[in-house]
Amino acid sequence: MESRGSVPARPLSYEGVWRFTAPAVDISVPQARHAVRDLLRRQRVPVRDGVVQGALLIVSELVTNAVQHAALLSPEIAVEVAIGAAWIRVSVEDNHPYRPAALETDHARTGGRGLLLVQETSREAGGDCGVEHTAGGGKIVWAVLPFPSPVAPDEPPPRGSVTSPRQTR
Repeated sequence: MESRGSVPARPLSYEGVWRFTAPAVDISVPQARHAVRDLLRRQRVPVRDGVVQGALLIVSELVTNAVQHAALLSPEIAVEVAIGAAWIRVSVEDNHPYRPAALETDHARTGGRGLLLVQETSREAGGDCGVEHTAGGGKIVWAVLPFPSPVAPDEPPPRGSVTSPRQTR
């Protein structure tokens, strides 16, 4: 953030980075969704319900993908939520080296469109999403959703990592 006058701008009360781990099992999907919802409420993030619902959908899809496709090589996953003045970034990290790709819509299939849904949800909100490799050979799948800020920041929503994946609160 830029400073205003001679006094440096301080982070807003809801800004920060939170990270938690969970086993790569089905029950972690609703638990992660509830944890993120509760975090947004506890931090009093001034965000519309549509952005919250989009973020929760993204968390559900990313955790589901990690549980379904990475659990064999990654029995534990990490969920990170970074909140800035006018954006929220959610990411899921696992130790599986496979980089997922969004599948095209195939109405004959009952699944396999989670990442496509994440892309559409983030882009419709004016955000972005992507996949990064970790130093340990795994991956981080992330999405950023902007939201109107009570203070007009000069910073755009982040692409890629907002902070070091190990910086937590």
